[in-house]
Amino acid sequence: MTIEDRLKHSETRIFKAVFPNTTNHYDTLFGGTAMHLMDEVAFITATRFSRKRMVTVSSDKIDFTHPIPAGTIIELIGKVVHVGNTSLKVLVEIFIEEMYSFERKKAITGTFTFVAIDTSKTPVKIIEE
Repeated sequence: MTIEDRLKHSETRIFKAVFPNTTNHYDTLFGGTAMHLMDEVAFITATRFSRKRMVTVSSDKIDFTHPIPAGTIIELIGKVVHVGNTSLKVLVEIFIEEMYSFERKKAITGTFTFVAIDTSKTPVKIIEE
């Protein structure tokens, strides 16, 4: 499979409903919950691309541009944006969708870095030659 095919096939999309048990006292999604969901989507994306054991080594700047209110639907989209020797970066975006309209806007963006490891937790090449 080519790199381009891997990039296309590893894109990950997950939808979630924002229920009151995931919100703060402002009735918006907890930031920590959003980051947890983003790391999960990033992990799935990295694993689908590499088909190796992947571990998160960092999260880069995460921008919260719009609050995510309870009673909305969110879509998380993960895309591999950089591939190194033993690491890769995944961009994750969260979009808000109103339940009863077609309004949609980007709320959060962040990048996560993963390293491929073997069973001894030693870094390995992401792409075998």
